[in-house]
Amino acid sequence: MGDMSDNVNVEDIKIAVLRIEGTNCEDETVRALRNLGVFAEAVHLKQFYSDMIKEKEKRNMKDYSGIVFPGGFSAGDYVRAGAIFSARVKSVLREDLEEFIRQGYPVLGICNGFQILVELGALPGFDEDKPLAETPEMVLAINNSNRFECRQSLLKHENRGKCIFTKDLGVKVVMYPVAHAEGKVTFPSTAEGVYIDRLVENDQIVFRYVDDKGSYAGYPWNPNGSVYNIAGICNIKGNVFGLMPHPERAFFSWNHLDYPNKTALDEYGDGKIIFQSMIDYIRRL
Repeated sequence: MGDMSDNVNVEDIKIAVLRIEGTNCEDETVRALRNLGVFAEAVHLKQFYSDMIKEKEKRNMKDYSGIVFPGGFSAGDYVRAGAIFSARVKSVLREDLEEFIRQGYPVLGICNGFQILVELGALPGFDEDKPLAETPEMVLAINNSNRFECRQSLLKHENRGKCIFTKDLGVKVVMYPVAHAEGKVTFPSTAEGVYIDRLVENDQIVFRYVDDKGSYAGYPWNPNGSVYNIAGICNIKGNVFGLMPHPERAFFSWNHLDYPNKTALDEYGDGKIIFQSMIDYIRRL
């Protein structure tokens, strides 16, 4: 990681959106990042390690300043959502990813990406010196409704400044869509309160589900039954962030339900801030 500077040209920033079979939100995510001027590309995990990949298509994690695990149903969500993708990452890229996180580079996980980061042990990420826990410390379980939930969700931003992806958001309610069957944030039942207290104390809770009045509420406002209405958290360092709702699906104003009736019509929607903050942070690395 270089000296802190604002002189890094946006067009020189490279971000990899990782995918395997079953990933289906990489194109929208790449488009959002490219719209903000950076070089972003969808990269298949095999491009990092497989001898079957042509030389010109091979990639190295050191080539990038940011990584995104996008939404979808990687490997068909067999075993558990995100389990197979994370197992493959651990088997071939664990040391590289740990060093990437340790050096402060940003890693974003959206929906299935959040599930992957949880399975990797990157979230909740309490140990700054060991970015990937040996075993998962939390679970994104099956929704309380026992069905796939696809709807707009309202999220209250509660982070006090640690999460690099929302530093400029302030206290605000945003609207991002959810589309998942396994999004219920769950901690060990015997230590649930301990985990929540620790997340609050460490400023690791980023978004919580709320209703249209900004109050914490149950279903359908909380679409999955997540404990403490948690929709997204970051690691202790603030550079790894996972959330179930999809900011890339709220990147443009026309992605919102109230388009075109916004009071102040803007090109961008609520999701832009996540990607813009990621880029602004990289420029200062």
